[in-house]
Amino acid sequence: MKTKRSKIISVLGIFIILCVGIVLFQNTYDMKVTSVQIPTSKGSLNGSLVLPEKIEANVGLVIFIHGDGPADASYNGAYEPLWEELAKEGYASLSWSKPGINGSEGNWLDQSMEDRATEAVEVINWAKSLPEIDGKKIGLWGASQAGWVIPKIVQLDKSIAFSILVAPAVNWVDQGLYNTLGRMKKEGSSLAEMEQAKEDYQWTLSLLEKNTPYQEYQRDERAEKGISEERWNFIIKNYQSDSTEDIKHFYSPVKLFLGGQDINVDSNNTKEVYEAVIPKELLSVTVIPTADHSMLRASLVDSKWLTVSTAIVAPRQLVDERYYNEIREFLRSLNHA
Repeated sequence: MKTKRSKIISVLGIFIILCVGIVLFQNTYDMKVTSVQIPTSKGSLNGSLVLPEKIEANVGLVIFIHGDGPADASYNGAYEPLWEELAKEGYASLSWSKPGINGSEGNWLDQSMEDRATEAVEVINWAKSLPEIDGKKIGLWGASQAGWVIPKIVQLDKSIAFSILVAPAVNWVDQGLYNTLGRMKKEGSSLAEMEQAKEDYQWTLSLLEKNTPYQEYQRDERAEKGISEERWNFIIKNYQSDSTEDIKHFYSPVKLFLGGQDINVDSNNTKEVYEAVIPKELLSVTVIPTADHSMLRASLVDSKWLTVSTAIVAPRQLVDERYYNEIREFLRSLNHA
């Protein structure tokens, strides 16, 4: 009896060791990550500089511009598989925790899109001083809210070599309503509930237009109770964001990724606006029909549990394979241009 129990324990032990080994392997990346402190006029930012394992000469650099929310440098590890892909292509990556996050000074909720762009340019200027970096091959990667930031960066720094935008919105107000209705539709809300949501959205917009104080907003039963005063003031500062005019100023290649299952951003609208405004010779658009706002694989789009478990066990398998493939092709096309 003891022998049988010992065998079971041994098998379980081996199984656990194998599982741990697989997880460790899947979360070990072929790149060198160094913690850095980046000085800016608004305070020090804590970041991550990622370099290829082997460097024969100065390398290009991809600057990461976060979307909305309290993001740290690696976006809770979500950026790491992409950093590895970029390193394999001979590119370094640089990302930083937003102000007020993970030791970075300041408060990201105090920032406008213009503030974020100015911050990024200061980071880029700092990066140009690094001996490993080729200052002529610095590009931008950004997702979602970065769609309002990156077009401002390229107007402030004319040396940007390329831009990769993932699911960027064009107009904040339109995007907000699209997201609200898309989420409700997915949750099975009725037409009457969605019509009420439209009315509530217009009511909130009218308050924003009047710079209504947070306390007055919260006194109404239609107010979103989970929103903080800092968030409310952030929205007042940024709700008029619209990239239509800014994206006219791209002067270097732009790679645009959109998801056919994106309920956060109207992919059709973004595609239409970008193609109408940016010269054809600069713009390359990839629409992945089965991907969502984060370019997730089709099998993960509707399953939070599968997404979380995949992120832990096999993070390289989170996003649609076409996303990485086309980033590689885009970067290689730049090198051959």
